[in-house]
Amino acid sequence: MTPLSTTAHEPRVVELTVETTPLDDVLQLLPFLDARRPLLWMRKGEGLAGIGTALRLEFTGPDRMRKAAIAWREVVAAATVADPIGKPGTGLVAFGTFAFADDSALTSVLIVPEVVIGRRGGRSWITRIRPTGSDAETTTPRPTAFGAEYRLSLLPGSLKPAAYREAVADAVTHIRAHDLGKVVLARDLVGHLPLESDVRRALVELALGYPDCWTFAVDGLVGSSPETLVRVDHGTVSARVLAGTISRGPDGASDHQAAVELAASLKDLDEHQFAVTSVLAALEPHSSSLETSALPFTLKLPNLWHLATDVAGTLSDGSTSLDLIDALHPTAAVAGTPTVDALEIIRRLEPFDRGRYAGPVGWVGADGDGEWAIALRCAQLAETGDLTAYAGCGIVAESDPERELAETTMKFRPIVEAFG
Repeated sequence: MTPLSTTAHEPRVVELTVETTPLDDVLQLLPFLDARRPLLWMRKGEGLAGIGTALRLEFTGPDRMRKAAIAWREVVAAATVADPIGKPGTGLVAFGTFAFADDSALTSVLIVPEVVIGRRGGRSWITRIRPTGSDAETTTPRPTAFGAEYRLSLLPGSLKPAAYREAVADAVTHIRAHDLGKVVLARDLVGHLPLESDVRRALVELALGYPDCWTFAVDGLVGSSPETLVRVDHGTVSARVLAGTISRGPDGASDHQAAVELAASLKDLDEHQFAVTSVLAALEPHSSSLETSALPFTLKLPNLWHLATDVAGTLSDGSTSLDLIDALHPTAAVAGTPTVDALEIIRRLEPFDRGRYAGPVGWVGADGDGEWAIALRCAQLAETGDLTAYAGCGIVAESDPERELAETTMKFRPIVEAFG
C-alpha cells in the first residue's frame, strides 16, 4: 500500500479504517520490525512495534507541535476504529518525533503504521490500519532473522572535545556575567552505517542494556531515553525529570559513595531544581493537582546516576499528550533557564542543528493519551547511512569544562556500544 503523506501546509482529511484484534502473547517485538527503518516504542519488553506506513504527517516551525495536535484530532475524527481491547496503545496510534529547535532543517513527523503489534501486561494484539475503502489485509506479519553483525566507529563531529571545553567555559562566563541559571550544551559524534546493516541489532543492545529506559526508533531516530517527558492515561498526567549526573563507581562501595555525592552536590541540586520548576510551570495551567516529592531521588542506570523527580497530577482541561509536549518543550533539562536566553547561547555555541535530539519522541493514541520521552542517548540515521549521535550537559555557574566533557562521554556510551 502506498503511504498517504501530508504536511501542515497542505492539510487534507484522511479517512482511515482501524481494526485491533488479540494475538497470542508475542514475547519479542523487535524481530517484526523493518531492518532499516524500524518503528518502535518499548520498555522492559513491552510496547509497540510499527510496520509500514499508512499515513505520514510532517510539521515545521515554532508551532509544529500545536499543528500536530490539531492535525491528529482531524485524523481521529475521520477514522473508523474497532478496538475491543481498549488498552493503552491499542486502536489508532501514531509514532512521533519532533525537532528540538523552531528553525531546525529536520521535519517533525507523526507516522501511522500499516500494522502495529503491541504487548502490555502479558497481553498482545495486532492493529491493522488502511485507507477507508481499500482492501483489508488479513495476514499476520512474521518475525525475520537479524542481519549480519557489524561494528561502527563514531568519531567527534563538528564540535571537537577541545572546542566543547571552550564552549562550556564561554557559557560559564556568560552565566556568571548575566546571572542566568543554566544552559544545556551538546556535542556530536558521527559515523556511517552501511546500507545493508540491520538497525534492529542496535535496538537489541539498547533494550537489553537499558531495560528501564524507553527504547525507541522513529523515522531514523534511534535511542534509549531515561527521561519521560509526559505520559497521559485516562485523565492522569505524569512526568519524570532528570538533571544532575555522576558516573557509576567500579565497585559497590564507590558506587554508593557516588550516589551520596550526587545527592549532596549543590551544583547538581541547583541544576535539577531548574528542571523541575520548568516542568511544573508548564503543567500547572493544565492540571488541577500536581504532586512531587520534596527532594529528588537518585536513579541508577547501568553507566551513571541521575537526580530524578517524579511529577503526577490530574488533567483539568482535556489536554492531549500532544498538547502537553507543546506546553513542556523545551524544558530546562535540555535547554536551560531562562529559556529564551539559554536557547540563544545554544545557537551561538553549538555549530550544528540538533535535529530531533532533545525533542519529544513517543506515541499518541486516538483518545490523545500517549507516552513521550525526551530524545536522549540517541542518534539520527539518515537515508544515506550517515549517523549522528548527540550528548549534552547542563552548564551552571559552578561547571568545570573537563568534568562536563567527561559527562558527555558517559552519555554517549549507550549509542557507542549499541552500534560499536
